[in-house]
Amino acid sequence: MASTPTPSTPLPDPQWRAQELLLMREVMRLIGKSLAPGVVMREMLHLMSELLGLNRGRIVLAEPGRAPHAPEHGETTPARICFAYGLTQAEMARGVYAQGVGITGRVLATGQPILVQDIDAEPQFLARAVPRDQLPPETVAFMALPIDVNGQTVGVLACHRIRGRRRHLNDDMALLKILATLAGQILQLQALVQEKTRALETRNALLTHALDAAAVRYGIIGSSSALLQALSELERVSQAQASVLLLGESGTGKELFARALHLSSQRRDAPFIKVNCAAIPDTLFESELFGYERGAFTGAASARVGWFEQADRGTIFLDEIGDMPLAMQTKLLRTLQEGTIVRLGGKREIKVDVRLVAATHRDLETEVTNGTFRRDLFYRLNVIPIRLPSLRERREDIHTLAIHFVNRANQANQRNVHLSSAALARLESHPWPGNIRELGNVIERLVLLADSPLVSVAELERFLPREAVNVPDASTPTDFPRPGPLVRDYLPAHSHTIEELQRTLDLHRGNQSRAAQALGLTVRQFGYRLRKSKLGA
Repeated sequence: MASTPTPSTPLPDPQWRAQELLLMREVMRLIGKSLAPGVVMREMLHLMSELLGLNRGRIVLAEPGRAPHAPEHGETTPARICFAYGLTQAEMARGVYAQGVGITGRVLATGQPILVQDIDAEPQFLARAVPRDQLPPETVAFMALPIDVNGQTVGVLACHRIRGRRRHLNDDMALLKILATLAGQILQLQALVQEKTRALETRNALLTHALDAAAVRYGIIGSSSALLQALSELERVSQAQASVLLLGESGTGKELFARALHLSSQRRDAPFIKVNCAAIPDTLFESELFGYERGAFTGAASARVGWFEQADRGTIFLDEIGDMPLAMQTKLLRTLQEGTIVRLGGKREIKVDVRLVAATHRDLETEVTNGTFRRDLFYRLNVIPIRLPSLRERREDIHTLAIHFVNRANQANQRNVHLSSAALARLESHPWPGNIRELGNVIERLVLLADSPLVSVAELERFLPREAVNVPDASTPTDFPRPGPLVRDYLPAHSHTIEELQRTLDLHRGNQSRAAQALGLTVRQFGYRLRKSKLGA
């Protein structure tokens, strides 16, 4: 029959005391190294068996965060064997105990220790985890002690012991009481750490969200002083109706800024139309911008609304406006002054209410001096100039931008690639002549082709451009040769060196038409001189 501990006949042996001290010393050493319950408790049960013969030790715990006798819908919460030594996985799986059922259930219900001196003589002993026929044939005792946290029983420390061993059962019970107390303290510390961790995670999530919100405005990522200065200027003029000219190198995010200006204005609910002037053939400019009437040209079977009409009451963004032909510059100036357009092939003026945002990476003042951009249109556009900083001027944003591009590329390509802290530092030191566009392209290429999930500096170097192209700053005049008179190939008015021709071609990213225009040549003249110079080299 189950009972509380009673004196037993064996006399204490000094060797047992040494074993007890060794067990306690090892358990305390484990606690000093780790507070993880699984690590400490499994080793504690192992030492109980090896040093003191307390076999098949198990720690039975209620569901995490709930006491075993906490009522829920009129039922009790079962407790399970969570840690054990000398039990198989199948035996542990069978060790499920309800409050008040069996010896373990009684300890859970009462919070009192129980010593069963002979399991064969105790009808309430269930032998649930290990059948009796798998235990030693001699008399087997069972000891079960409550594990308390904050005065509430949350589990049971229990084990088997051969009754015939020459050691006081009371000594075993006293030692198990100490170990059960330690187990309760470990569980309590774990609960406190988990609660603190959850609080910190919640706080970090809130702070991260706040920082992300501060670092991402209108879809523009970053918090550097140079970027915030440009955003501040943008917001101050957002409610005005005057034209805005965005200046800066290619890849600095002019379209994002133009859209941000639109979203922060009273026109936010109206259309935002973007036009890349560098991508439109000269012959199609007028019909694209202003539309055309039916029969205006061969193939015009019906009238078409142009981009200015589509942007009515909204914003039109003319990117790379420095590439607009001179003839179209005149018509654009008239539209800005009069607030009307005339479709190609039409005679009727159509009123449009459009705010213009223009952008260019060129130095328009130099273009005006060279005669390739109308002075009066420049003054009309340059009412509110906003210079966008290059990525080299906002290095503190590179870390945030790189993480953003990595996450976007991972999601788009179903990858799991990340950058080491050293790789991020290397990205911050790179000159980035192509600005944000170049950074985004490098990151996407890296995510697709990286050999390992964590990218090191050495691997990153494979994806960085070998030589940075020297891109002139938008605020620095570009030293283009002034255009001379157009002449035939066999009557050159100015002899351009191969270095001059190649440099101009590189500055215009291989576009011979733009390079020829900058040198005052036709495309045919430019190509002829380039070939001739290379043959003579």
